[in-house]
Amino acid sequence: MDQHNKWVIILVILLSCEWLSAQGPPILGDKPIMLGGKSVIIKTLTEVRNTNEGTFVKAPLMVHYLPTSNTLVSVHVPFTNYKFNNGLEGSGLGDIEIMAKYQFFRKDKMGKTFRIVAKTLQTLPTGKDLRLEGIQTKQYQSYLGVVAGYETIKYGISNELGYNIGFDEDYNEFRHKLSFGLPLLKPTYPVNQINLYFEYQNSWFPETNNFAILYGQGIQYAKGRFTIEMAVQAPLIQNLAEEKERKYSLFFGSRYVF
Repeated sequence: MDQHNKWVIILVILLSCEWLSAQGPPILGDKPIMLGGKSVIIKTLTEVRNTNEGTFVKAPLMVHYLPTSNTLVSVHVPFTNYKFNNGLEGSGLGDIEIMAKYQFFRKDKMGKTFRIVAKTLQTLPTGKDLRLEGIQTKQYQSYLGVVAGYETIKYGISNELGYNIGFDEDYNEFRHKLSFGLPLLKPTYPVNQINLYFEYQNSWFPETNNFAILYGQGIQYAKGRFTIEMAVQAPLIQNLAEEKERKYSLFFGSRYVF
C-alpha cells in the first residue's frame, strides 16, 4: 500500500467515526460513543409525564464535559412542575443528578464502531418528597450500569443494563434500555442528518415486585454542532400501583457541542 492510499483510508475512517459520533445519542437512552477530549455539551430534554395521579414536567439543564475522549462527567439541574389530580400543584427544583462515564472498550472499523462504557448516576435529594420516580423523590439514589453500542453509517444499536439503589428500597430498580437508531439521510460532513429512534425501557422494582415495559418513538435532527429532538413514550405493559400507572410521556430537547 502506497503512502497516499494509506492516508486516504485513515481520513475515511476518521470521518466515518465523526459521522457516527455526531448522529447524537438515543433520545431516551444513552450510548457509549463519546466526542473528543475537552468537549463541552449543553443540552436539555424536557419530559411531560401524564399518569393516573396527575401531570408532571421535568425540564433539566445538563452540562457534560469530556476531560478525555474516553471519560465524561456531567451535572443535571432540573426545574419541575407538578399538578396532582387532588389539587396539589407547584414548581421548583427537582432532584439534581451527577453522572460519570468511562469508556473501557473500543473497536473501530471503516464506517462502523463497537464501544462499551461503565456508567454511574448519583441522584441528590434536592427536590420535594413527591414520590415521582425519575422526577422528584427527595431520596438519595445511586445507579450503576454498563452501556454497549454498535454503530455504522446505516444504523445504530445501544443497549444499557444497570441497577439503581435507593435510600428508600421502593426505588431499587433493575433497568434495561434498548435503542435502535436509523439515519434517514446520506452521511455528510459537516453533519446534516435526520435520525429515527425506536426505544424500549424495562424496569423491575424488586422490593415491590412492580414492573413496566415502555416504548418510545422519536425523531432527531442534527446540523453541525446543534441537535434538536422529540419523542413520545407509552407503556406496553405495566404492573404498578394504580395511581402510578403511566398514560404517556412527551419529550423534547436540544443540545449544542462546543
